[in-house]
Amino acid sequence: MRQGAARHALIERGNDFIETPGCATEALIRTGELERFGDGWIWEPAAGRGAISAALKEAGFRVISEDLVRYDGAHCFVDPGLDFLLQTQRKCDAIVTNPPYKLGDQFIRHGLSLGLPVIVLLRLMAIEGAGRSDIMAQCRRIYAGIERLPFMRREGWTGPRHSNSGAPFGWFVFEPGDNRAGPIELRRISWRAE
Repeated sequence: MRQGAARHALIERGNDFIETPGCATEALIRTGELERFGDGWIWEPAAGRGAISAALKEAGFRVISEDLVRYDGAHCFVDPGLDFLLQTQRKCDAIVTNPPYKLGDQFIRHGLSLGLPVIVLLRLMAIEGAGRSDIMAQCRRIYAGIERLPFMRREGWTGPRHSNSGAPFGWFVFEPGDNRAGPIELRRISWRAE
């Protein structure tokens, strides 16, 4: 049985935009992880329509929302046309994003190269792989979902609709600096509202 690892060809995936369900960001907020940034700015560089940013703003965080593409129905606070991987200046105190899957490792590496903590929503299988050992050495915590997230569909998806994701997800917290591989703290969180 496949556990959500099947993927379509890159050409079929386009910009790889998959909107983040609100419950995922709300669960991250409940962990208290973001409170360590106080009243600092959070950067959402793959904002899409602004789902993560909207939830963060509603919780009282200050957010810079950008994306390479302007999506129909995007919140007015999302600035399009900005390629995160070409940014050279630090704009905030932390990055929180659900990057395009095909660019996930690049987003994490780039954020860390800017000297920023990077918090990303990834499939839990992201912990595997020799090709990402450098970034996993800087992963400090993983908030793994107890339940599966509601099914997240790639923009333009016309295939079958399921009630939940075929793969387990979690929020991965990466911190720049000492990259010696060490223990990663694993915490379980519920995607459901408390």
